[in-house]
Parts: sequence; C-alpha cells; structure tokens
Amino acid sequence: MASRSWLAGLAVVGMLLAGCNAAANSPGGDGDNTDGPSFVLVTPSPVGVNDFLRLAVKGAEDAAQQHGGSQKVYQSTDPASIQQNIAAAVRDEPDVIVAVGFNFADVIAQQAEQNPDQQFLFVDSCIEQSLPNVTCAVFREYEGVYLAGAEAGLLSESKKVGAIVALDTPQFRRYSVPFGEGARKVDQAATLSPLYIGGSNPFNDPGRAKQLTATLAGQGVDYVMGAASASGNLGVFEAAKEHGIFAFGVDANQCPASPGQVVDNVIKRTDVVITDGISAVLDGQRGETRSYGVQEEGISLTGLEPDVASSQCVIADHPDVLDQVRQLRDDIVAGTITIDDPAQS
Repeated sequence: MASRSWLAGLAVVGMLLAGCNAAANSPGGDGDNTDGPSFVLVTPSPVGVNDFLRLAVKGAEDAAQQHGGSQKVYQSTDPASIQQNIAAAVRDEPDVIVAVGFNFADVIAQQAEQNPDQQFLFVDSCIEQSLPNVTCAVFREYEGVYLAGAEAGLLSESKKVGAIVALDTPQFRRYSVPFGEGARKVDQAATLSPLYIGGSNPFNDPGRAKQLTATLAGQGVDYVMGAASASGNLGVFEAAKEHGIFAFGVDANQCPASPGQVVDNVIKRTDVVITDGISAVLDGQRGETRSYGVQEEGISLTGLEPDVASSQCVIADHPDVLDQVRQLRDDIVAGTITIDDPAQS
C-alpha cells in the first residue's frame, strides 16, 4: 500500500524536488567505500517523513555497509521524474538498482530489456515478463493483516470488525479478508464488513473513505482496517475519531497521525527486504521473485516491534493482547497456522 502513498504525497511536496536533482538531497548520501559494490535506490516520491521510504533508505545504507560498498538515493516526484531517475541510475552503472513501488513496473521492464547487464531489485511489486536481470521482492501483507484482525477480535466489544480498502480486487482483498479471519480465530462470533472506495481516485478520496467508515460505525463496527493510502489516513482515521471507534494503519506507524484512535499498523519492513534482496542478487540469485512475510521478518506489526511503548498506538496499552498475538505470529512462523492469499483465490 505505501507504494501507493506517493499519490497523496505529491499534492503536498511534489514541487519541492525535481527529477534527478533529488539525488543531491539523498538521505544518507553516498557511501564512503568506492571500491566495493554500488547501489542506487529510486523512490516513487520524496522520502521526507514517509516511514516506509525511510526504511527503504536504511535498507540501502545497511546493504552498503554490509558489503563494503556505496549507495545513493534518487527521490522522484511524479511519473516523469520516475523515468528520469531510473534512466540516471542506469547511467551510473551500479551493481544493483533498487526501485520501490508498482509505479516503476513499465520503466523497469523497458530499461531491463535494453540493459541486460544491469541488475534490478524491484520491491513491493513485479513486472509481468520474467527477466533474468530483474529480481522481485514482494510482501505477504495478508499475514500481518491476519494478526491485526486478531487484535481487533480480542478488543472488539460489538464483535463486528470492518475494512475500508481502496479497490475490490483480489490483490486488495489481502487487506480485508484476512482481517476477518484473524478476528474469527480469536472469537468465532466476530463478523467482517468490508467496504471498497473505488471510483477514479481510490487512493486519495478521504471524503469517500470517511463516509464509508461512518457507515460501518452506524452498523456497530468498532474496529476498522484502513488500507487506502491518503484516503485511509485522512478519511478513515478522521471518521474513527468522530464516531468513537478504532482504526488500523498499514505500511508504517500511523498512530501519531491520530493518537488514541489508531490501534496498530501492518508494517512492511522495506529495510529488511532491500538488504536481503541485494545480498541475493550479489550472490547470483537473480531473476526470481522473493516473498517476505512474518517468518522472514518482512512483515510485522508496530505492536510487535521493540519500540511499541513509544509508538502512540492504542495496542501498547494492551500487553495481554500482544502476548496472544505473538503466539499467533509464532504459529505462522512454525507453519501450524497457514493463511491463504486472497490474491490467489
């Protein structure tokens, strides 16, 4: 989902940076070791305070340190600068170019075909055609959503949980179906009511998201998964506060955006995925799709992270619930709980 959060960020900061010039403002800058391998990270929007992208930068920095190499970051602002920055990265001829988000699919496919000796690591999405120089790193978000649903099921008084999701497609049902399954795992009486934003701008329609959240609140739903980028941040959280219900965020810690209303977040650990993916490419494991869930520590909850006490998340006040969710996470890792991928149903 955060791969789509750039759509909202453009409205605020889109004019602050321009195309390849963003590289001059790379977080962390170039690594000091020019003798080792080099990596270029291209983001779909300015990093700023976007925790999802900040983790991506950390992943590139960690990889450079681990392999004794260097890294730089090109921050994009719009589709045109995405193409410009990928082209600039190719000209740099690094060992690995890393791109985060579905926005890069077409340009990576094109550049990878034209530059077969250049290795790409495509994070949080993949290209349609399999190419030997494009390694994809995707997330099993539905595992984290299942755990968030379990939290909702343990906390809900009405036994009614809901989800406000951008689109009613198999890929996006990863954020609704497992939420209900997790709730029912801990309370068989729990029910799920999913609603989908749709329309021409599902990722940036907070008014529609707010309206749908109010509808769920009117039906007695007291815990809602919000997975619709800016629509979720601005619409779902605002409506949750107005109606006295609780929400869940995705991709990064969104609890500070609405303290006391956001229970927890499904976190995509882009730092873990990028560091591991780069190592795989350097080791010759190329042209494959690598999947990351709770077992690989690519998916987590804010509540399961060491700094949960300072997260401003509601779940921090419920250590008993977190104990039960940790056990469910361990069961997933052990294989005693298997969660079906709604995108493959």
